[in-house]
Amino acid sequence: MERKTIVVMEGDQTGQELLEEALRVLDPSVTGLDVEFKRYDLSLENRRKTRNEVVDEAARAMCETGLGIKAATVTPEGADDVGSPNAILRRGINGTVIVRTGRRIPGVNPLMGLHAPISVVRMAVDDAYGAEERREGEGLDEVAYRTEKISRKVCRGVAEFAFIQARKMRAKVFGGPKWTVSPVYEGMLKEEMDRAAGLNRDIRYEPQLIDATYALLLSTYGEPMVIPTLNRDGDCMSDMVLQMFGSIAGAESLLIALDDDENPEVVMSEAPHGTAPSLEGKNVANPMAMILAGAALLTYFHDEEANQVSRAIYEAAFESVLEGTRTAELGGSAGTREFADEVIRHVKNKLEVWSALA
Repeated sequence: MERKTIVVMEGDQTGQELLEEALRVLDPSVTGLDVEFKRYDLSLENRRKTRNEVVDEAARAMCETGLGIKAATVTPEGADDVGSPNAILRRGINGTVIVRTGRRIPGVNPLMGLHAPISVVRMAVDDAYGAEERREGEGLDEVAYRTEKISRKVCRGVAEFAFIQARKMRAKVFGGPKWTVSPVYEGMLKEEMDRAAGLNRDIRYEPQLIDATYALLLSTYGEPMVIPTLNRDGDCMSDMVLQMFGSIAGAESLLIALDDDENPEVVMSEAPHGTAPSLEGKNVANPMAMILAGAALLTYFHDEEANQVSRAIYEAAFESVLEGTRTAELGGSAGTREFADEVIRHVKNKLEVWSALA
């Protein structure tokens, strides 16, 4: 495998602590892969110091390498502060879709007996986020307005990638927007879903209105699903789906920029959770989601050896939990570093055994 460069975006509080554990798992001494890390300090302190130039630099670097892994960061509340680095990164790499996959963690009981994975593929831009807002009038006559937009290109990217993800997972494409109430706005995504379904007739396609999708998730389980969504619908849907599996620890989040043929061109992986300031420095936060973010990134190396290492990391993380190495929120007492050490031990053992069998 030719050398790959991963852009590493450092973060805040437990976000940075968990990133370091994930990087230990991805280290060439563990994986045997020819990988180098190019680091950028995206801590709140450095973003303020550079007025976000460091975020722009990281985005440009990802456009060159195609690969990035990011720690959780703090977004300050003040309107005159540096804002969200995620928003800047999405614009910087022209990110189109965000993919979050909920999956059962062995040994942890999900809700309602769920066991098959569910991926939510949502818009990374447009929709309610970044909409123009205004108010008119006073008192009880005051009215608030919001002007949102979506584009055909982003809708196509979400729809096309939903079928790509479904083929990868051997899943069906399920759900959709509220196209009956909003045939012009939300109907644009439904049109692109229908178009993609026509081009991928080998993939099961069950379109549902967004409210029905929520309801049916509480009674439908047993096979993998991919749910294409608008931006804010997907934000809400993915939070619910991840919790349905018992913990967001078993999931990773991917921001993906697509090329003109709707294939992944730049991929940034991260954990779907925040920085947990109350846990900082205590060695108790669960690093599994961040470790899985690294494993997911390896699948976009487009290399068989990297795919094997990715599977080894996924299996090692889940086996560690199943065998009893669990952090506090999963009912155990293992520390952050202890869990990562156990994952590393499993990965090394697997790769050694697989090389002997090969």
